Amino acid sequence: MTVTTAVPATNTPATNTPATNTPTPASPAPAAPGPAFTVAAGEPAQRVLDEAGPGARVELAEGVHRGALWIRHPGVTLTGAGPGRTVLVPGEGPGEDAGPDVPRLHDAGPEVVSGVTVHGDGVADVRVEGLTVRGFSGAGVYAHSAARVTVHDVTAEDNAVWGVYLRESTGCRITSCRASGSQYAGAALSFCPLSEHLVEGNDLHGNAFGLFVDNSSGARVLRNACHGNAIGIMLLNQVYEGEPPGGVTDCLVAGNDLHGNDLAAGAEPDGLGAAGPPISGVGLALIGTHRVAVVDNHIHGNHPTGESVMGAGFVLGSSKDWGGDDVLDTYALWNRVHGNTPLDYQLGADLGRQCFAANTAGAGDPPEVQGWRR
Repeated sequence: MTVTTAVPATNTPATNTPATNTPTPASPAPAAPGPAFTVAAGEPAQRVLDEAGPGARVELAEGVHRGALWIRHPGVTLTGAGPGRTVLVPGEGPGEDAGPDVPRLHDAGPEVVSGVTVHGDGVADVRVEGLTVRGFSGAGVYAHSAARVTVHDVTAEDNAVWGVYLRESTGCRITSCRASGSQYAGAALSFCPLSEHLVEGNDLHGNAFGLFVDNSSGARVLRNACHGNAIGIMLLNQVYEGEPPGGVTDCLVAGNDLHGNDLAAGAEPDGLGAAGPPISGVGLALIGTHRVAVVDNHIHGNHPTGESVMGAGFVLGSSKDWGGDDVLDTYALWNRVHGNTPLDYQLGADLGRQCFAANTAGAGDPPEVQGWRR
C-alpha cells in the first residue's frame, strides 16, 4: 500500500445561483481533500477506507480484490485501474456482511451483500469509478441516504439483485457504466427526492429493467443504450407499504436507444423481476408520472417472449390501482418508435393531458393520435 499527498483544491469565487421554488436541505461543505492511497490486490482495502477518512482517494490497483467495501466518510473517491483490470468480487471466507448500520437492500434479505456500499451520517460527494464489481448477492454499487454520489465507468456484472442502486439520495449521477445480469435493474434511482439526478451514456442489458426510475424525481435520462432486458426504461409512481412517499415528476428522457428488449420478467417466483407483474418486450414505460419530457428516443425491435401487462414498445399508463396516479403532462417529441410487437405505442392516458408532436410510429392504441404519424 502506498500513500501520496493530495493537492489542495484551488479556491474559486462564489457564484450566484437563481432561487427555486423547491427548498433543499442544507448540506455540509465538501470535505477537504485528504491523502491518496494505492491498495494492491490482497491488501485490506476496507481498513484503508476506514482509516483514510474524509476526502481520501483510494485507488485499487489492477487485479482481483476480494470482499465487500463500505464507504462511510464524505468526499471519498474509490477508483480502479479500469473495468476488467480492477475487479471486485465477494470474499472467500464466511462472515462478510454490509455492516449493522446499513439499511437492508430493498427486495432482498438481510444476508445479502453489496459490492460497494455508500452510507453514513453526512456522507456526500463520493465517487466510485473505473472498476468491475461482479458476483455479489446484493447490488454491485449501493448508496442510501447520501448526497452527490457519482458512479462512473463501472461495470456491474451478475450481481444478484441490482447493478447500480441509488436510494433516498440527492444529486445522483450514473454515467458511462455497464450493468448486466441483475434480477431487477441494471441501474436504478429509488425514492430519490427532486434534485439534479443524471443517468447518462450507460449500456444496460440482460436485466429485468435496464433502467428503473422508481418514485424518484428530477432525473435526466440521456443517451443510454438499453437492450436485451424485459423492459428498457421504466419510470414508476407507485405506493409501497412501509416505504417513503413517492412520485415521479419533472424528468427528461432523451436520446436513448431502446431496442431488442425481449426477456420475460415477473413470471417465476424466484426469477427475473420476481416482485413485479409480468413484463416482456417493452422499450419505455411511464406509469403514473407527471411532467416527463420524452424527446428524440429510438424505440425499436422490442418483442415479448412471455406474458406482459404492457403490450407495446412505448407505454403510458395509470398506477392508480397501486396507490399512484394517472400519467399527466407528458411531452413526447421527435421519437421514432418502429418494429415493436404487438404494438409500437399504447397510450392508456387522458390524451388531453399530454402533448405529442413530430413522433413517428407504426401500429398503436389508439390507432390515430395527433402528433403521431407513420
